[in-house]
Amino acid sequence: MEEVELEEVELEEAGLEETTWAGVRERVLALAEAPGRAAVFGSASHGFRLAEPLTPAELAELEARIGVVLPAEYREFLLRVGAGVAGPAHGLFPVRRVQGRWRWEGDGADLADLSRLAEPFPRQGPDRALVRAVLAERPMEEEYAEIEDFDDAIEAWDERWEEVMYSPDRTVGAVVINHLGCAARQWLVLSGPERGRIWADDRVDDLDLVPLLDEHGAPLTFARWYLAWLEESERQVREQPARPASR
Repeated sequence: MEEVELEEVELEEAGLEETTWAGVRERVLALAEAPGRAAVFGSASHGFRLAEPLTPAELAELEARIGVVLPAEYREFLLRVGAGVAGPAHGLFPVRRVQGRWRWEGDGADLADLSRLAEPFPRQGPDRALVRAVLAERPMEEEYAEIEDFDDAIEAWDERWEEVMYSPDRTVGAVVINHLGCAARQWLVLSGPERGRIWADDRVDDLDLVPLLDEHGAPLTFARWYLAWLEESERQVREQPARPASR
């Protein structure tokens, strides 16, 4: 990636207030010691643990390897809060250097093509008429006299469905940031008009990716998404009944 391109993006996003993440690491780690922490969904998975923050040199190496400057809110999170783990649902996928290569780790993280992160993430998915047509062709077990024939038919249909819904072109310019269980995931967009925003991936339920919105219909950026989770987690912990004192 050219140095000029890096500088242009950094200057464009230089307005990020450093105070966005002030005290956030301490707040998350405090929840790990809170008696009511188990009330928070996903806490059994991440335990309110946080990886160590990246150093500026590590962040620079990561961005050079993937060929894109990370969205400002996320890159500041990596520098000031941690390189992942505690976060919405089952936690924020950590980004690590493994055997000299940087990668995000978690259930479905490999769906992201790290060689195409500089390409603009597409707002639109597959043609809806095509999706309906393929769904209409899904084999039904009662249509087959032999279960083996049905298995062959559904396997062939699954391949066709994956070509339509799970095309690598659908998620260029984004990384899987966490999972909600049952193959439902969320993506952080790194490139294009949706840069810095979170998108929900419910393709397991035959739905296309959609942007996450707040109660007013505004798109959720990484910081708003993460801080909303933290505030809600703190609220749930506070509202847990106090344990009776041990005798």
